[in-house]
Amino acid sequence: MEERDKKYEEERRDIVRDSSHLRADAKHRKNNSTRKVNKLWLWLGVLILIFILLWWLYSIGTFEAITGVDNGVV
Repeated sequence: MEERDKKYEEERRDIVRDSSHLRADAKHRKNNSTRKVNKLWLWLGVLILIFILLWWLYSIGTFEAITGVDNGVV
């Protein structure tokens, strides 16, 4: 009976060890994919901010004067 209990305990420990490795691997994969998504959102935000800055500079006339756009006025 005691031998059977020891075998059962060893199997239980192996299962717990394997499951902890599986959880760690899943967490690692999730962190990597999250990191990629965060980088994409960051670059999208940077591009939008650049677009807003250029639009604002054109709207106040700074870039219009530099590029020679006179807005149809002769």
